Amino acid sequence: MRTVPEKIYDSFPHGDFRILEAYTRALRSARELVYLESQFLWSPQVVEILAGKLREPPTDGFRVVVLLPARPNNGADDTRGQLAALVRADDGAGRFLATTISARTGELSGPLYVHAKIGIVDDAWLTLGSANLNEHSFFNDTEMNVVTCDAAVVRETRLRLWSEHLERPADECSGDPTRVIDELWRPIAVEQRRRLERGEPLTHRLRELPGVSRRSMVLRGPLDSLIVDG
Repeated sequence: MRTVPEKIYDSFPHGDFRILEAYTRALRSARELVYLESQFLWSPQVVEILAGKLREPPTDGFRVVVLLPARPNNGADDTRGQLAALVRADDGAGRFLATTISARTGELSGPLYVHAKIGIVDDAWLTLGSANLNEHSFFNDTEMNVVTCDAAVVRETRLRLWSEHLERPADECSGDPTRVIDELWRPIAVEQRRRLERGEPLTHRLRELPGVSRRSMVLRGPLDSLIVDG
């Protein structure tokens, strides 16, 4: 799948926006799980779909987990504003979890910049490539992603990622994704955020990104993302 802006190449005068189309179809079809790793989460289109799913979940076990850098090199307010929209849509139901990850050796920990661009839906759809979840990557830059619907490849990829991030053997991550999120992802991430807030050393590389609930940030995220992305 590609993003090719309009009026850049003679062979694509109207552009090619299939990466956004692929994400849109996959996210709209999600029933159980949306897992995203990205440098940015600015896209109003993506957030609108996820917020709708959180407000009216397709199943009781529906969960959304995102892994983002703690301090993106730009657009931090945009990501916080979009996270605020998702926190509000979730409304305390525990279906949404925003996380980041650190480098850690013993009691020493430091930032680890998330630069991945990975999307997984229902262990049935996987994309990875160069496209961030922002308007630049969906409309203005030239990007390339691979998409597969090979369920075995999708599940194996998710388990390898989750095993690394959760610091657990793959078999401990291989159960029902909803249970793994509720019993491993969330408790680990929340405890590490609390340790950081208390000034205590981290004992795990995963931690929760604080939820932003101020109304101003809910409005600012989508507006800023459009201004920044053009």
